[in-house]
Amino acid sequence: MAMTTNLLATSKAVKLHGVRFFSSFLSRPNHFLACRLPQSITRRVQTSCCYRETSFKAVSPEPEPSSVSDGVGIIRFLKGKTYLITGATGFLGKAKIKPKTEFSSCPVKLIFFLSVAVLIEKLLRASPDIGKIFILIKSKDQESANKRLYDEIISSDLFNHLKQTHGRSYEEFMKSKLIPIIGEIGEDNLGIGSEISAKISGEIDVVISCAGRTTFDDRYDLALNVNALGPGRLLSFAKDCKKLKLFLHISTAYVTGKKEGTVLETPLCIGENITSDLNIEHELKLASEAVRKLHGSGEIKNLKELGIQRNPLIQTMREDVPVAIIRPSIIESSYKEPFPGWLQGIRMSDPIILAYGKGQISGLWGDSQSFADIIPVDMVVNATIAAMAKHGCGFSEFKVYNVTSSHANPLRVAELMDLCYQHLYDFPLTVIDLARMKFHSSLESFTSSVFDIIAKQERGTKNEGGEAEESHTTLSFKGRGILNYFVSLARTYEPYTFFKARFDDTNTRSLIQEMSMEERKIFEFDIKSIDWEHYIVNVHLPGLKREICKEKLS
Repeated sequence: MAMTTNLLATSKAVKLHGVRFFSSFLSRPNHFLACRLPQSITRRVQTSCCYRETSFKAVSPEPEPSSVSDGVGIIRFLKGKTYLITGATGFLGKAKIKPKTEFSSCPVKLIFFLSVAVLIEKLLRASPDIGKIFILIKSKDQESANKRLYDEIISSDLFNHLKQTHGRSYEEFMKSKLIPIIGEIGEDNLGIGSEISAKISGEIDVVISCAGRTTFDDRYDLALNVNALGPGRLLSFAKDCKKLKLFLHISTAYVTGKKEGTVLETPLCIGENITSDLNIEHELKLASEAVRKLHGSGEIKNLKELGIQRNPLIQTMREDVPVAIIRPSIIESSYKEPFPGWLQGIRMSDPIILAYGKGQISGLWGDSQSFADIIPVDMVVNATIAAMAKHGCGFSEFKVYNVTSSHANPLRVAELMDLCYQHLYDFPLTVIDLARMKFHSSLESFTSSVFDIIAKQERGTKNEGGEAEESHTTLSFKGRGILNYFVSLARTYEPYTFFKARFDDTNTRSLIQEMSMEERKIFEFDIKSIDWEHYIVNVHLPGLKREICKEKLS
């Protein structure tokens, strides 16, 4: 808080070459902006007998407002609408940074899907007069479904603004809007009973497909059943909804598998931008054969490897159903809403950042110039709601929206880690001599680096109070488990730490152009407005530390 206050107190607007900038005097040299801006736009000034660097951030020009007074008409659309949402519970998935000690078993659970609870919160806060939100919940009975809804959503601190707004009537308000429906995306008719299905299908205006298994190293049979076939089951259900205005599918920008060039905002079509060899029925047969043949302790490991080798297609035929697809990149903590730095669980880049801050690793297997295409969760939510209103109001064209940063406001992996270094140097996680993150071009080099760190730590433990040994060529059982964990982590991150493609965001930018100025204030998702230094140093990392404290207390 003090750091943020000091930063704001020393900010001044200045002009340089006819362009208005904000200058921020930081406690340490700003290497991030120094490498992003020409030298003519950074200079050192002397204050209080010490040198500090003045950094300048250009103010992004506001796009021209829509000529229509109410823009897209988001608030008007939301009023009275009823939704079916999948994936709202179970969003508490975490990427565990504490490794198992078994050398042969180091799970890496890194989840990068939209936290649907943030979407629900924004819908209820922006339009409290919306209709019902039916939430598909996997549960054995209604009582346990109600409990999951309360524990995972209603009682979450994410909804503190709504708690303040509604006071004592908060729970009553939430229970009147959020209706748990027992079901399962992996079953026919979503596992919903026929009586309930007939009742809610006459009320639903919008179906939002968020459920998906997006663990990077997931078992192939499980991922195929949910990711490739799940949206198809949901779409079949949507076709029976008499009032349906839109089927909204939330996917991922990385679904194409492309690693270089420009990834366009186009739907996936077998034979065009997806291999014509892909056959879902064949893939199902392959998965079934694998399940039957693989037995014993190696079954799960082999199915995970199969899942990595044969990435399933998340696309189905829509026929005449109105469809829009949102493809966010790597979703991280909130930029502003409902409060800065909100996140749930340790995920995405966070395990690497924490390991680096704790001195467990000093480098990363990757290309320093790769794009760290991260996007705050609240911007994804706002873009989703804007697209939903546009397509739900009768816009029938099928469109894909890349909600990403690599085109509009690119951030390199090296720049991200420099910002992490800047924060963790000033506000360390533990007492270590933190150095800048190194980048390894090979897995062998990275592995050797981690081995040396673990060996050094073990030497220090064994020789506490005495002189350390000169060499140490073997690791303890626990040390091998830790090494195996970080090697697994590096393999999991490899497609992203060497990622050179940029995501086209033409449709997303056009959507902003259609919005009124008032809509842009309420539903902000202009990626160009993100100040990466402020977001990483003052928002995301403090939020990550709060989450660590919460996990320790729980």
